[in-house]
Amino acid sequence: MVSITLKDLDETLEERLRIRAADNGVSIEQEATDILRAVLREDVQSDGDSAPIDLASSIRAKFAPFGGVELELPPRDPIRPAPRFD
Repeated sequence: MVSITLKDLDETLEERLRIRAADNGVSIEQEATDILRAVLREDVQSDGDSAPIDLASSIRAKFAPFGGVELELPPRDPIRPAPRFD
């Protein structure tokens, strides 16, 4: 596991990170890790393996808070017969 020390961090930035961590109920270190993970587009699964996020999952996660959309599907006709070349 890697340990990172951030030097000369702007007080405003530190305060924003601390508030964000408190809002999410995690430590400052965990919040920084989550931010880095999101920026680097990695999703760590519960078993510790990392897997890239595919585009569809990323879009679904982005719009999930807004709810789903129910679309009415038009009826489908049977496939027409193949042409004959006699």
